[in-house]
Amino acid sequence: MRSREPARLWSLHGFTSCLEDWYECGYVAALQPKYRLILVDARGHGDSDKPHDEASYTLDRRVADVTAVLDAATIEKAHFWGYSMGGWIGFGMAKFAPQRVNALVIGGQHPFAHDQSGFREWVREGITGGVDTLVAALERMAGPISDSYAARLRAADLEAYLAAAHDRVGMEDMLEAMAMPCCLYAGEADPIYPLARSASERIPSARFFSLPVLSHLQAFVESHLVLPQVKEFFGSIR
Repeated sequence: MRSREPARLWSLHGFTSCLEDWYECGYVAALQPKYRLILVDARGHGDSDKPHDEASYTLDRRVADVTAVLDAATIEKAHFWGYSMGGWIGFGMAKFAPQRVNALVIGGQHPFAHDQSGFREWVREGITGGVDTLVAALERMAGPISDSYAARLRAADLEAYLAAAHDRVGMEDMLEAMAMPCCLYAGEADPIYPLARSASERIPSARFFSLPVLSHLQAFVESHLVLPQVKEFFGSIR
């Protein structure tokens, strides 16, 4: 009897994170027994290229990065799970390459226009005041971060982060046309929460789950609260 090939699952991290965060927060260990996982560092992050021009970080280019990896791995379609910036790229997949997506999970993100000047100000503070200033400012906003995350921030290319933090143009006009199974979620203490929930209500047959009390960062770190609901969503897909 031929064994069934594991489902392919693409996971993409948020701004200033990298693929290591999926390992450290327990997602890989929980998902690897059932799924063939595809994890990469988004451009500007981790071990990927780090251009310093804003034009290198347009959404269509980020989607092209995803499809290039799928092509290289000879994978026609995969589930896509993105958190924060990775969720923004997930909406981009629905817009520019929906034929490559089996199902879409988006955490801590929405598809509406967003002014990123706060991120740019934070990164500039790190550039002018040093990386310790950057880490301290993040912990004031988001609470304590792990030593490994702090070390990665201290080693980051801040000029690349600055280029990547351009304002986002809304793409909510495509929500009603999103035909793939979708699951959105957000922490209730995340400022993004109401917009993420609103977006889910406009996507046909999408489901949404809330994470009470949790902030934007906590809704990724506390994987034990996220994984059961996402696993159940994947299990419901025919």
